[in-house]
Amino acid sequence: MDPELIRRLSIPGESKVLLCVLDGLGGLPGPLGRSELESADCRHLDRLATDGALGQTIPVGHGITPGSGPGHLALFGYDPLVYEVGRGVLEGTGIDIALQPADLAARGNLCTVDPEGRITDRRAGRVATEITTEIAAELSTIELPGCEVAVHAVREHRFVLVLRAAEGNPPLSDAISETDPQAEGVPPLDAVATSAEGEHTAGLVNQFAREARARLTGRDTANAVLLRGWSTLPDLPQLPELWKLRAAAIAVYPMYRGLARLVGMDVLDAGESFETAIARLHEAWEDYDFFFLHYKPTDAAGEDGDFARKRQALRDFDACVPELLALSPNVLIVAGDHSTPATMAAHSWHPVPLLIWGDNVRTDGSHHFDEGECAVGGLGTMPAKELLPLAFAHAMRLTKFGA
Repeated sequence: MDPELIRRLSIPGESKVLLCVLDGLGGLPGPLGRSELESADCRHLDRLATDGALGQTIPVGHGITPGSGPGHLALFGYDPLVYEVGRGVLEGTGIDIALQPADLAARGNLCTVDPEGRITDRRAGRVATEITTEIAAELSTIELPGCEVAVHAVREHRFVLVLRAAEGNPPLSDAISETDPQAEGVPPLDAVATSAEGEHTAGLVNQFAREARARLTGRDTANAVLLRGWSTLPDLPQLPELWKLRAAAIAVYPMYRGLARLVGMDVLDAGESFETAIARLHEAWEDYDFFFLHYKPTDAAGEDGDFARKRQALRDFDACVPELLALSPNVLIVAGDHSTPATMAAHSWHPVPLLIWGDNVRTDGSHHFDEGECAVGGLGTMPAKELLPLAFAHAMRLTKFGA
């Protein structure tokens, strides 16, 4: 999507577009030779496939495994190679931290290490949020030279670390490596400067990690920290201004709320479950033109390597489709930010299934919403950044280009 082109061609209207993002949607064949989606028997999604059109999206590029940030940014129409947003900023804005332009934010995990300092659980057993809140308060008292420290609990084992250089001290840099080795059985990594600008900041980060370990050493679990996603506030074109509409986001998890807020969407209270999120969608339906509705269970099950649970998560979403259709959206999109095959227990580079249903859709003979039919669907395989223009074209919110 070219922001300037969209700004020229977008037109106001009365139509409504609903973007449903099933996090980690795509999969791979499991024990019986079929993917989670192929074996889920999602009859409502299959009906949408029959009456709509299918395709695939490439979040970043062929062969590139995307994180959730760039995956969602692409679905919102932004080229993730041009507009990079770090995970720390996403988590921070997602819990309403008032970040300043010079602040450096990181996403943190509480983890568990053994007496030798080796990681035994990268997520500390998904410790209760209340415990993380207590630990965050303790870690916020750590003192670093020339730098203010704030630690904010997010959800379960996750927290946000915000560093702010005190007046008269060197600026902080995101040119440092992560301390999370993304593996167990090894110790946390030291932060290393990736350019000369990051040397000072890397030293501060390592000092914080050491002090955090010392403060938590008496705990059997959640006794160390892992830090990643170093970032500062980006400058992004605002989605409502580009498309001349009212946009809202409904997501339970903070990171996705944060990304929606960064692109200018109003972030609505989704409650604590997908059921409460749908209820909020119904309440706000008349107030907005575009909705981003996020569904996390598919990705959580995929990352845990639980094929059966991911399949059930897809069935659970499918059961909610009639509630979405009851709102009579002009265009309904079912997409994913990336694939998370349970057989890999991780994000992957595979194309992501896509479904568009609603006004002005040219059907393509599809009957099942799954990887196989999406691979040959009429929408083809497209960069994810082109999805939103396609959706708004169907909703008659783009005028003609040229004479």
